[in-house]
Amino acid sequence: MHMSDGDEPANRPDVLARLLREGRRNAVAAWMLVGALAVVFVGSVLDRDVGWTVFVAATGVIVLVPPVAARSWWAMLPWELLALALAPILTRGVGGEVGTVGASLSVAGFALVVAVELRAFSSLRLTRWFAVVFVVCTTLASAGVWAIVRWTLDRWAGTTLLVTPGESADAANEALMHEFLWVTLAGIAAGLLFDAYLSRRDAQLRRRIEAVIRR
Repeated sequence: MHMSDGDEPANRPDVLARLLREGRRNAVAAWMLVGALAVVFVGSVLDRDVGWTVFVAATGVIVLVPPVAARSWWAMLPWELLALALAPILTRGVGGEVGTVGASLSVAGFALVVAVELRAFSSLRLTRWFAVVFVVCTTLASAGVWAIVRWTLDRWAGTTLLVTPGESADAANEALMHEFLWVTLAGIAAGLLFDAYLSRRDAQLRRRIEAVIRR
């Protein structure tokens, strides 16, 4: 039912105030996850785990791009999406085992965060089918960069992130190909999740805008 003009000033601020409160609650929850990520980073440094230290640091930098760019504590990703993307990293932080599948999910989560930030905080607009392809490609690109980083650390820092002592080159290459396979599957799952996220957020935004206009 259409509201009268006399009711509009009283109702529209209520809707906007509710949106502001929801944004602040989201920011608080997101910053709690960032705090947990910082704890994992410190633990990786203390454990001298060079690989995870670099990966967690890179993830933290990406997560903090929105508030730094916007110069606002409230400009954060949706906390539920951030929790899902950071779940493998946080699992390892509390002592859980993260194997090949978990590591692949971590890379996919990293790519998902990048895709969501580009969608939310830039002029980038994607069709639904290309959004899935974009996340998969970003996941594979991230995995490729991560492989190069590990190879560099193994060569110059004496780590064994990519090749273990005594392992043949063929065995290491086969393990890397298996890893890329899991990363591809994780990237497809992340792409479908990104598509679902876009659909849900756009639907929520439309409903809220319509509520403001009606009032």
